[in-house]
Amino acid sequence: MYFIVKLERLKVVLYIAALLFLNLSVAAQQYYVRGEVKDEAGNILQNVSILQHKSGYIFRSGASGTFGILSHSQIDTFSFSLGGYRTETVLVNADNYVSVKMKLLPASVTNAKRDKLASFTLNLEKEEQKTWYTGDETYASLLENHFLAAKKTPVTGLSLNVDRASYSNIRRFLSLKAMVPPDAVRIEEMINYFNLDYRQPPPQDLFSVKTTLSSCPWNNENQLLHINLSSQKLNLDSLPPSNLVFLIDVSGSMDMPNRLPLLQSAFRLLVNNLRDNDTVAIVVYGGMTGVMLNSTSGAEKGKILKAIDELTPGGNTPGEAGIRLAYRLARLHYIKGGNNRVILATDGDFNVGLKTEDELNELITSQRESGIYLTCLGVGMGNYKDSKIHLLAEKGNGNFAYLDNYKEAEKVLLREFTQMLYAVADNVYMDVEFNPEYVKEYRLIGFDNKVGALRDSLSVIEGGEIGSGHSMIAMFEIVPTELNRGAIKDNYTGGRLAEVKLRYQKPGNTKQLYTTFTSNFHYTEFGEIGKCNKFSTAVAMFGGMLRGSAFMKDSNWDDVITLAQQACNTDELVQKEFISLLQQAKSLYSKVKKKKTGGYVY
Repeated sequence: MYFIVKLERLKVVLYIAALLFLNLSVAAQQYYVRGEVKDEAGNILQNVSILQHKSGYIFRSGASGTFGILSHSQIDTFSFSLGGYRTETVLVNADNYVSVKMKLLPASVTNAKRDKLASFTLNLEKEEQKTWYTGDETYASLLENHFLAAKKTPVTGLSLNVDRASYSNIRRFLSLKAMVPPDAVRIEEMINYFNLDYRQPPPQDLFSVKTTLSSCPWNNENQLLHINLSSQKLNLDSLPPSNLVFLIDVSGSMDMPNRLPLLQSAFRLLVNNLRDNDTVAIVVYGGMTGVMLNSTSGAEKGKILKAIDELTPGGNTPGEAGIRLAYRLARLHYIKGGNNRVILATDGDFNVGLKTEDELNELITSQRESGIYLTCLGVGMGNYKDSKIHLLAEKGNGNFAYLDNYKEAEKVLLREFTQMLYAVADNVYMDVEFNPEYVKEYRLIGFDNKVGALRDSLSVIEGGEIGSGHSMIAMFEIVPTELNRGAIKDNYTGGRLAEVKLRYQKPGNTKQLYTTFTSNFHYTEFGEIGKCNKFSTAVAMFGGMLRGSAFMKDSNWDDVITLAQQACNTDELVQKEFISLLQQAKSLYSKVKKKKTGGYVY
């Protein structure tokens, strides 16, 4: 009986052992799940989070958007997630190669498709668009602001920023002895270029505003109002840490000395300004889109410079994929309270993925809510897409510069480093309300709007970004009232000419702040105003002449050159260079006959 019981127990043990062995054999069998992740346009997606449901483990897609994951089941479930995209849950069979397509989430910004206005006045007539032929370069068509009656429309608004690209692009054309496309002329950016008449605001204020009313040099019957705004300078020792992502176009179109090699020199200058607590990552797009350098401390300058020097051009221009990857990387290393910024450097010739300005508009608007700024550096000629880069800077809560040579790179990224890369205020918007007792009519000089924006009933004006220690000048031509003329004769001062109202937000804060300045009536003959205001007037006249403005039809190149020479600060090389540009323009444009209307024939 005892042996029978032992035998039965042995049978049970052997049975259990057999079951365990069978289960272990099954468990030991492994499967390899392979696949790739792309967006709807077919661009690879890196660093996608891949959740394996059975194990709970999380994996990531690699630099080429591919993945390989071990699984104990032939059939398994995975979820794919990435910021800005819908999460995709997929049931996979390990025998099949897995292709996952991720779709973008709807943009959360309600005005993503709306055009952005540079300035806003009620009842502005929408003229017909003029067509200019500039080869393969593209510029947004602009309509010059006209005079408005102050009684009917006393308030005009304008978006403020630190963009300066137009001036250096104009210099490039004139240096090549080529006519400047009128739509490449943005007068406010030309004046901004010089950072004229900077006045440090009081310690408790973010901005200082000074106004000057004088006679108008191109129309003796009218007056000129200068509004000079200066922003507070940040203390260099207390600048917040920077999380920078260099997004560099290395496509085939960048294979010229004034493109990728120029950008490499420019970024080397910027790297030399970095501190140990700053970080840099490098994303490239061209033959491939990928991370060339993961976030690296500014203390490792040699490593960053080596990555920059190793960049080589080739392939198509998948700008969309590059932008998405750069923003993902910036979000991954986001510094709360820091300077989080993508610096896009390109000729703007996107030809893979999203290409049109409307598509790029929607893409970049969906990214701006992340709290990451966008600085755009444009380069190149012949196929330079000014309109696309300018749009990206507008919608990306950032600024825009054009690098035509190494000196300009040095100016933008070395001497004006803090103005370009450290914002003191976001969404900065200026309202100017004129007193109809003194102002019969007025016109804003520069800040001209795109044709499409004026035709769009949903167009909105969005404020721009103002950098540390920046000075900008807005100018108005004014038709005076009889009371205005009488006050000048009687030497009267003190009446209210205009109210200047600023609306802005501090970086990282959504609270709207407001500041108001009163411009009192105080008239000065043009010959007696300061040199800076005279110089800015010469720059505005230069822009008007290049555009063939009907408002400048009685001016000539000698008038502008004489004024610029009188106002030039000879210690400032950029101002001395301006005189040379004027002389080049005179030589080129004086050969062109004028129409009876005052416009130029191109």
